Amino acid sequence: MSTDVRRDRLRQMVQTQGFASLGELAASLGVSDSTIRRDLEQLESAGEAKRTHGGVFWTGDTSTIRAFENRTDEMWPAKAAIGVAAANLIDDRDTILLDGGSTTYELARNLVGRPLQVVTNSLPIAHLLSNSASIDLVMIGGCVHGRTAVTIGPLADSMLRSLNVGKAFLSVAGITSRGYFNSDLMLVESEKAMLASADQTFVVTDHSKFGKVSLSRLCGLDQVSTVITDSDLDSCWKTKLEQAGVNLVLAAVAATQQGDSDSAMED
Repeated sequence: MSTDVRRDRLRQMVQTQGFASLGELAASLGVSDSTIRRDLEQLESAGEAKRTHGGVFWTGDTSTIRAFENRTDEMWPAKAAIGVAAANLIDDRDTILLDGGSTTYELARNLVGRPLQVVTNSLPIAHLLSNSASIDLVMIGGCVHGRTAVTIGPLADSMLRSLNVGKAFLSVAGITSRGYFNSDLMLVESEKAMLASADQTFVVTDHSKFGKVSLSRLCGLDQVSTVITDSDLDSCWKTKLEQAGVNLVLAAVAATQQGDSDSAMED
């Protein structure tokens, strides 16, 4: 069969099974392990798989839940880099909370296969991590916000108040000198409950969100432990965050990511 046909069949197998071993894929497709490894490199670079020892996990969109509709967004390489940097701050067997959003989804993609306890209000993230046997997954209940596929509202807030996590990772729509903002009033109330439930709080966001304001204020700059963003952040914001006592982590965006982003994924 042609390379394109083989890779399409491989993609379908991994997507359907959630996890597939290297030997299983090679035997099913009638090719060598080295050929499968090259095919999996291509699948991983497209953001649809995560290779691990002996096999591969599916991390792309599914037929039942589409995570995000436009990953051709020019900021996707920055979000992907931030996801890697944030994952490096998580230790095995941590208990963490993941808010919804495209950047937290990129973080979740880097957690597949790791031994963790994960709490989330994001349907796409929950669906992604449900394929990983090593992850103890807790899904927050509540009203589902249709556009972002996150649970919010009084039920979500009540459940969050009963939980304690070591680290919470939140996404925001804007950051100014007054603090962090999001566009949905109910979502911000749930995010406030997330902040209260966590020993350490992290904001993951690309540099384009700095200097922007949105409808509802989450909290002040100094009420978040760490901000993880990309290295294109303006120096004035570095100073403001440091003056507020916030730990700043800058993720370097690889040049190859920049060049491949249009064809790699949807955001």
